[in-house]
Amino acid sequence: MAESQDKQKGVPRRKILPLLGSSLLIPFLGHSRQKEHKTEEREDLYETLLKPDGTTVRVKKSSLNKAKVVDKKMSNTSLLHWLGMKK
Repeated sequence: MAESQDKQKGVPRRKILPLLGSSLLIPFLGHSRQKEHKTEEREDLYETLLKPDGTTVRVKKSSLNKAKVVDKKMSNTSLLHWLGMKK
């Protein structure tokens, strides 16, 4: 009978260890969510474009918004002439 009273007064280790372990994991759950949010913001800053030779280029979206459209249907020769590379 004395043993049953001791068990009721004390807290067993089996109840303390899971509580202690879960309280130590709580700070790590918040950090993982912040990293995912930062990577999404970085991807929004750049856009991947395809060049005529098949290679890809990463360009800032702000520079695409500021870009001036000269002519939508411009041939390569007229573009080179406009740039001053071909006479």
